[in-house]
Amino acid sequence: MITFIPTPIGNPQDITVRAMRLFETAEIFLCEDTRETKRLLRLLVERLDMHMPDADFYSFHEHNGAERIAQLGSVLAERNIVYVSDAGMPAISDPGQVLVVYAQEQGIAYDVLPGASAVTTAYAASGFESGNFCFAGFLPHKGKDRQSQLDAVLSNAADTILYEAPHRLEKLLDALVAADPDREMFAAKELTKRYQRYYRGTVASVQERILSETIRGEWVVILRGKQSERKSLSFETVLHLDLPPKPKAKLLAQLSDASIKEWYAILTQKS
Repeated sequence: MITFIPTPIGNPQDITVRAMRLFETAEIFLCEDTRETKRLLRLLVERLDMHMPDADFYSFHEHNGAERIAQLGSVLAERNIVYVSDAGMPAISDPGQVLVVYAQEQGIAYDVLPGASAVTTAYAASGFESGNFCFAGFLPHKGKDRQSQLDAVLSNAADTILYEAPHRLEKLLDALVAADPDREMFAAKELTKRYQRYYRGTVASVQERILSETIRGEWVVILRGKQSERKSLSFETVLHLDLPPKPKAKLLAQLSDASIKEWYAILTQKS
């Protein structure tokens, strides 16, 4: 059995009781970084009275995932295995996706626990009300691929959630200001940690605020979806449109103080 367990994105107390019980009984840990996982386990033992598991620890990351699967082979189906990423929900913008697919293909029992996620935490904090969003993860580091994906984000009608490292945040903000300085955005720094900060406003105003402070730490950036452009209709334009009386009366009522009924009477009188 393989269990994919979310880990806190900052505050260790965000771990769940169910996750700790499964940690205690695990025989093998597959970790994005074994050092980070062992550090988290020590904190849980010290602060939340969890029992340290008697388990083997293996790294499992984007460079060795396939190799690790081949190495462990049938053990994956026979042992009590836990997979964790460094922080947050495993298998989302994370090498654990390879292991999920392998379990599906080989018919290995697996489970995914609910838990901490920077994506949903940041979107809930943003105040963006549409509820229509997509997660784009990290943009490519440079070149045409980065620009191409950024263009796609800016043209998306849905709100888009991005992850960004501190050393690339300034570059992202410069690109956004150059492309659409008035686009509404939300940025969250160091979610659930001591120096957590929220920023909301236009791209230009958020850039100004962020660059006046320290930009260390991990960031989540949310861009408001591109709004469709609607041409406004003037009263005179509507009045001269070749439309049946009923829909025309509805439009005129929206542009004046008279009711639909009054406009309908006027329009049918004229005809």
